[in-house]
Amino acid sequence: MTAGCERLVHPSVNAADRVQHRRLICVLLAGPFVLAAAIAQTMVPAFGAAIALGALCATFGIGWLMALLVSRNGEMRIGGVAALILSSLVVGMGVQLSGGASGPLALLVAAIPLEAYWITRSRKVAGVAGGVAVLFAAAFALANGLPAGEASAWQWISPVLYGATLFARWAGSEASKDATAADAQANLPEHAFDAVVFRLNKGTDVETASSQAKDILRLEPDLLLGSGLFDRIHVADRVAFLCAAARVREDGEPQRCDVRVRMPMSTDGAGFYAPFEAEFVSVDGGAVLLLRDGSATAALRDALAEALDKAGATEVAKGRFLAAVSHELRTPLNAIIGFSDMLLHREISGDLAPKQVEHVSIIREAGNHLLSVVNAILDVSKIESGSYQIHAESFDLQPALDLCCAMLEPQATAKQVNLAARLPRDLGEVHGDPRAVQQILLNLVSNAIKFTPEGGSVTVNATRKADTIRIFVNDTGIGISGDDLERLGQPFMQVQNDYTRQFQGTGLGLSLVKGLVRLHGGTMSIESAPGLGTTVMIGLPTADTVMQNDDIVGISVPANEGKAGDRNGIALRKIA
Repeated sequence: MTAGCERLVHPSVNAADRVQHRRLICVLLAGPFVLAAAIAQTMVPAFGAAIALGALCATFGIGWLMALLVSRNGEMRIGGVAALILSSLVVGMGVQLSGGASGPLALLVAAIPLEAYWITRSRKVAGVAGGVAVLFAAAFALANGLPAGEASAWQWISPVLYGATLFARWAGSEASKDATAADAQANLPEHAFDAVVFRLNKGTDVETASSQAKDILRLEPDLLLGSGLFDRIHVADRVAFLCAAARVREDGEPQRCDVRVRMPMSTDGAGFYAPFEAEFVSVDGGAVLLLRDGSATAALRDALAEALDKAGATEVAKGRFLAAVSHELRTPLNAIIGFSDMLLHREISGDLAPKQVEHVSIIREAGNHLLSVVNAILDVSKIESGSYQIHAESFDLQPALDLCCAMLEPQATAKQVNLAARLPRDLGEVHGDPRAVQQILLNLVSNAIKFTPEGGSVTVNATRKADTIRIFVNDTGIGISGDDLERLGQPFMQVQNDYTRQFQGTGLGLSLVKGLVRLHGGTMSIESAPGLGTTVMIGLPTADTVMQNDDIVGISVPANEGKAGDRNGIALRKIA
């Protein structure tokens, strides 16, 4: 009947009110059957069969008409009031005709507020309905023209019938609760996930454990209650387990940790710890633990650790190889360069033919170039291995810059590139290794001259901001694209284009500069765009600053100044 009444509810009724409408329709349809026995037993002896039949028809007609109206217009107020008046009228008259308050039908007076509460779940509405029912019963008892009937055993039919409806509804409600509980139990995480679900109390003891424990942990759930689970967690993982459980209770945010759980002994008596992933979630003020098999994650973690160890060993081997080869190359290179210099001095080796002088000059230049490459490889290897030592002191930047410009002026003049350096007088002293800073300047200015076409310019200037001296090396050269910017700073990485192919290079310059800046606790940034030139900024601590940072600190770039990135410890900025 409930399903049938549900279909009669008007479609416009929202979900919150549909239950009330359904219950009212049920009462309006079924109520006349309960009252029919009372009407027939009391009104036939008092008024005759014709009047009793008319009352029966009126009761069924009014009740079903009100049910139709509620179903058609979705308004339950009129139907509820009509049901209250009709039931109070019939019950009040029946009580008077069945012996008054001592008669069996007097019990139906209590049915009116019960039904009102069942429909609305409102104590206020039930109280009003009870008052109306008592008022009608009292009014019929005081009426002079209505005869007082006598009670009989047959008059218990209506109260018993009503009691049967109460029992049926109560049984149906309990069955519905059981079904709902069963559905909820079936939809709990215990049955929805491939994990063991534990419900924990405030002391991190297990209150309930799901049946998946048999398959995943190979243990009966009862064996994990209380401290059974905690006792099986590896001692080294218990602190992380307790901290995660405490955080989820305090913050309510999900927490994760990895634990090792002692598994049952096998048939051969061997026991072991298996890896699991523990996830804590807050549910209804308590904590729920989901314990998943973590063997796959543990295997991936071990494989990653092994791969990192191999990669680290490879890097160390590469560094040692480069260092060893570089050391072995320096001895013959020094001999080649030295003997080349001797051959070019007429006082030592005598006169040479012009062609021989040209060949010896090429040998010396090639030897010097190869020696510079070897020295750069050695320096990069030392920086990567952490064996490069700097001896920081306070010194003036101007002499180092003058020496750099003097060494590179011939290179700039040969390419017809204007080289200028301007430092403010109040710049102050730099705190660092003079030899390393000299090498930084030489690499940056040399690169700027190399990649600047004829007629361009390279300028070096510096400013002081707070506790940092910023050195700017700016050129009007070919610039660097965004894709190439992301790769700068890696050893042996060069910008590839038609212009750079005209020059030799190993790609170690910026890598060496980056490493030296890092050792000084400084900052480094590059701004560039193809055809617009490049600006490299180096930030070094002032003389009154104590170095505190071991890493290159990235420079924040506003979002509206072009495409920005941070690659290889260098803050990069592409100018649009």
